[in-house]
Amino acid sequence: MVAITVLLAVVLILSGALYGYGRHKVRMAEKRYPPRGEFVEADGVKLHFIRKGEGRPVVFLHGGVLTAEDYRETIDIAARSGYCGIAFDRPGYGYSERPDGERVTPGKQAMLLRRALIGLGIEKPILVAHSWSGVLALTYALEYPDDLAGIVTLGAGFYPQGYPAEKGDPISTIAMAPVLGAFLLRTLLPVVGPLLTNAVLRETFKPEPVPESYRQATLAYWLRPSQFRVNREDVLAFVPAAKAAMGRYKRIRTPLVIVVGGEDPFPTKEHSYRLHREIPDSDLIVLPHAAHMIPQNHPGDVMNAVRALSGGSAGELSAKEDAEPIRHLP
Repeated sequence: MVAITVLLAVVLILSGALYGYGRHKVRMAEKRYPPRGEFVEADGVKLHFIRKGEGRPVVFLHGGVLTAEDYRETIDIAARSGYCGIAFDRPGYGYSERPDGERVTPGKQAMLLRRALIGLGIEKPILVAHSWSGVLALTYALEYPDDLAGIVTLGAGFYPQGYPAEKGDPISTIAMAPVLGAFLLRTLLPVVGPLLTNAVLRETFKPEPVPESYRQATLAYWLRPSQFRVNREDVLAFVPAAKAAMGRYKRIRTPLVIVVGGEDPFPTKEHSYRLHREIPDSDLIVLPHAAHMIPQNHPGDVMNAVRALSGGSAGELSAKEDAEPIRHLP
């Protein structure tokens, strides 16, 4: 009996220490990376966004790893090129709130984004979506077909086939467990989080290197239990959302440019070619030497695609980029 009491006391003390350590790491992360943008309320949810430049609006949506900061360089290029660049922290990421008590599907996120844009007085933007946000952007086009001037997807996923969580994801399932998940995220995440984060970043960026500044920022944000949990919720939400939307992709009439890295380790090339076949009026750009993290390592190519969509030249912005010219697949 005494041994059990001592063991429970040790567990409680250790858990308390880990919880305190985790809270300290969150405070340090938020001090190091404070919000540097503006806020807008959409359906009672406060969303954080970064805005720079004046001109035609281009709205950037990050994938599942970080925040609006994914587009720091891209927004600078957009502003210099006569666009108004706007990058949102998606709901629950960075400093954006996430609705409580409901499933925040890509459809729900599209609705919140639309209401935020209406609140900001932004009409007919070009929507740029990386990775996970590909299905969000296409859902937006399906639900609000008259609201967009165009879509650019970057290494995006559109179909359940080949998605990393196509057949479930144990880490996500544990993280989402009501009691166990909350306990583990608040105690063990500060310890195992850096190992997991570094492994995810290596896999996500390969074969390109992970920029050290990006690694540090991801470590900071992912050690926050709230953002880690939101990421895992999105991972589980992707497959049912893609299954629900994929049968309607052929109806999309919004101008669409599909950009994908030739060395992307994920099945985004297959997804991109398939989508291009299903939407024949779309255009496809393959970046031969790019991998998955196009916004971070190829911001010039991102804006090349935007300019091409809006009637400019695809090669004006960055002579060093090596994108294949826009082409239609047979």
